[in-house]
Amino acid sequence: MQLRKGKTKTLLESSIDCALLSVEIYNKPRAPFRVESFITHMIMSWTRLLQAHFNQTIGETFFYKETNGRYKLIDGEKKAWELKTCIQKYGKLSEAVKSNLEFFIKLRNKIEHRTISKDEIGLMIFGECQSLLYNYENELIKLFGSEYAINESLAYSLQFSRLRTAKQVEANKQLLSTEVREIKDFIEKYRLNVKESIFNTQEFSVKLIQVPKIANTNRNDLAIEFVNWNSVSEEDRNNYEKITTLIKDKVQKAEVINPAKLKPGAVVKAVNESYQNNFNHYDHKCLLYIFSIKPTKEDVGSIDPFETNTKYCHYDEAHNDYLFKEEWNAFIISNITSGTLTREIWKSNFDNKQKLEISTFEIE
Repeated sequence: MQLRKGKTKTLLESSIDCALLSVEIYNKPRAPFRVESFITHMIMSWTRLLQAHFNQTIGETFFYKETNGRYKLIDGEKKAWELKTCIQKYGKLSEAVKSNLEFFIKLRNKIEHRTISKDEIGLMIFGECQSLLYNYENELIKLFGSEYAINESLAYSLQFSRLRTAKQVEANKQLLSTEVREIKDFIEKYRLNVKESIFNTQEFSVKLIQVPKIANTNRNDLAIEFVNWNSVSEEDRNNYEKITTLIKDKVQKAEVINPAKLKPGAVVKAVNESYQNNFNHYDHKCLLYIFSIKPTKEDVGSIDPFETNTKYCHYDEAHNDYLFKEEWNAFIISNITSGTLTREIWKSNFDNKQKLEISTFEIE
């Protein structure tokens, strides 16, 4: 399908340019914020791809409207559908592809206002990044034909280095930093909540095995060969599985270390066992607010529900509620028993909508 010059072609070419730029940035090891830039540009490329499809099929109507039916304007310009809305309106992506895109939409929102060193997060999400790109390529061909395919421009698309280079070791150490730990917790929680059937697909996260070819190779062979797992015989699959136990870093779905398991009622009960002054749910609400442990009801819609203080609290997406760690119990009890926190303090600050810096109350 060759598009004529017009809005659809302009959107599609812009989408492809964003995708190619994202890969170019990702593959420059010295580029600052390369993983963050890759995510941002790939979300732009996906958005413009679907907008190009809408423009071709339903016309230039992919814009938000006010309740009166008029288009919503931002600085005088019509506000186009964002990627999340485009996905909903399109309605033809598989659950695995949607889960991959949702992962990056949420991750982008989390890293947007953080300064994160270039390799710290990339090491964790290489598989998801590769799937984000492969899924884009597949949908691009599906919607507009193979003549717009970008695979020849990508070659060995996203580059990754040998296992355990010095840079990777250093980056893994950096993953322990406070700034990155929250992102790491989000990634682990998201993977944990993804259905097993989706998590194991290549559309959610590509799992690659890199095996050096050292014998019986033709001098004209490619240095790297990709094998379609679905076309591999059962015997060869078993052999590959044996290899992976020796050479690959395997991403496993595992329960987050020290997961939050306590409901608010359990926290109140635990505090009351040490605090003889009828600690109640309202007291707990005050503490959650003044120390910014989790978003409040007033924040719904404006703040990501995952924006919690992950040292003490996690958002349970499956049940749409918040669970607390034993550390939160210990924090409350230690501050009450030491006298640094009293009902008068937390109620007064809550009533006046005053926040407190939690680090000044954390007892080593």
